[in-house]
Amino acid sequence: MCGIVGYVGPQSALDVVVAGLKRLEYRGYDSAGVAVLADGALATAKRAGKLVNLDKALAEAPLPAGSAGLGHTRWATHGAPDDTNAHPHLDNAGRVAVVHNGIIENFAALRAELAGRGHALASETDTEVVAHLLAEEFAGCGGLAESMRRVCRRLQGAFTLVAVHADDPGTVVGARRNAPLVVGVGEGEAFLASDVAAFIAHTRDALELGQDQVVEARRDGVTVTGFDGTPAEVRAYRVDWDASAAEKEGYASFMLKEIAEQPRAVADTLLGRVGEDGTLHLDEARISPEVLREARKVVVVACGTAFHAGLIAKYAIEHWARVPCEVELASEFRYRDPILDHRTLVVAISQSGETMDTLMALRHAREQGAHVLAICNTNGSTIPRESDAVLYTHAGPEVAVASTKAFLTQLVACYLVALYLGQTRGSTDGTGIRAAVRELARIPEALERTLAAAGPVRDLALDLADQPTVLFLGRHVGHPVALEGALKLKELAYMHAEGFAAGELKHGPIALVEPGLPVVVVVPSPSGHRLLHDKIVSNIQEIRARGARTVVVAEEGDESVAPYADHLVRVPAVPPLLQPLVATVPLQVFACALATGRGNDVDQPRNLAKSVTVE
Repeated sequence: MCGIVGYVGPQSALDVVVAGLKRLEYRGYDSAGVAVLADGALATAKRAGKLVNLDKALAEAPLPAGSAGLGHTRWATHGAPDDTNAHPHLDNAGRVAVVHNGIIENFAALRAELAGRGHALASETDTEVVAHLLAEEFAGCGGLAESMRRVCRRLQGAFTLVAVHADDPGTVVGARRNAPLVVGVGEGEAFLASDVAAFIAHTRDALELGQDQVVEARRDGVTVTGFDGTPAEVRAYRVDWDASAAEKEGYASFMLKEIAEQPRAVADTLLGRVGEDGTLHLDEARISPEVLREARKVVVVACGTAFHAGLIAKYAIEHWARVPCEVELASEFRYRDPILDHRTLVVAISQSGETMDTLMALRHAREQGAHVLAICNTNGSTIPRESDAVLYTHAGPEVAVASTKAFLTQLVACYLVALYLGQTRGSTDGTGIRAAVRELARIPEALERTLAAAGPVRDLALDLADQPTVLFLGRHVGHPVALEGALKLKELAYMHAEGFAAGELKHGPIALVEPGLPVVVVVPSPSGHRLLHDKIVSNIQEIRARGARTVVVAEEGDESVAPYADHLVRVPAVPPLLQPLVATVPLQVFACALATGRGNDVDQPRNLAKSVTVE
């Protein structure tokens, strides 16, 4: 959730760390701070609010450049987002600096122990106890890495920790349990970060850090051990995108850039999925075909926007694989005692691969004997590593907090998984799979046309910027699209928005309809779903009769809806099951433009974080 950067090497540690934190701003935060080792001492600065506040403080009272340092952008859990609670946290002597993501569940007991031994803790955070514990351990063993291992063995909860010590100036040490930490390896330098975006401008060579591991980074190399001190094997990989992919490239916001990148992202997600023999394959499939053929049900677990992708996956999986599919909010999954066994396939969807609710759902599923297939955008992250199979979405870095291109590529991945299951189980023949893949291959061009025609949607959004409420309706796969459209408006515009299944309108929600209320309706294809199409036209008539302002999203050539639309948004005609790929885009544009019209920061919405790494 928060951003972490650590550095040791010949460059100015302060410059590297601050630049890295700026690349991680998209993760969401409410305070920021840095610590630098120089001349045998620690120099620190931290401020509540955005990084601009820290920049101002550093301009007024510059820190030394130093050759090692760390930084943090905090999203408050323990204690208010003020200067005192901002990271880094120090021990009483000011020799140790620590930054931390996650939650240390036993911090209260540890804090009481430290107070009993005479330590004075200045903040309300759980993090500060680690700095004091490290100081105690360092006094006993004289090594920062060993001190970190000893401290981690005492901690309960989910955490990423990065620390420096003034008496070990050539070292930066990190540790992880249930929270992301990656290592960048350069020439005579090393980086620790919560996301590769922090160091991609310096190196693309990275190491996966496993569960319950400590990394000791020095100029001459990196050493990784378990919390127990035993040497650990790590996997090296190369990041396949460069720093320019995380720049705005002339767009007013990252969100606008990422909306525009969707045709390419979808095309990239489809690349290499079909073999010369016409069969589909996953990136890493450690599940035997026999297991997939014997599966009695599929359970999709995800949160937020990824959950909406899962709702659409249900239609695709049941259509092509002919196996029952359930979709669960990952945050609720393990708490309701779900019925799982070795004949259950769990599909876990996460953009970051570190979503804590989804990770804990995955682990619960595996404990019950289920097999797990991950859909993820981040190579080397925890969820793919702990799954039995993975399909990467290849969307590239998504910087804006609210998801756009990651969602569309998750949809494509869900369709591919459904087709893969259909192929493996024999429920869809090769001809049907090839036909579906051909239709998917046409989607990037359809998205280009959708984006080219988005001007009127932006104008409409600006016209509606002062509205207090917008409702969204859909049927079949249009219902999850309506839910996603409403979520985007909540995230970006901070306004009330609700998505409903259109058939449920008369069962309560119609009471909300009043003159002038904007209602966005996603209309199914008349060629693919004539019955559902005609029913939703009736729904439009019902709300229009009560004075609502109808915004109708319908495919090109559907003229039957025109008389009932106050505003008609056209999308290319595609197979009905694939319509969410094109119907979602105008709703993304609508939410982005409306939020901009209200003066909001669309890249960093208030109170939100890109990767939610705590439950």
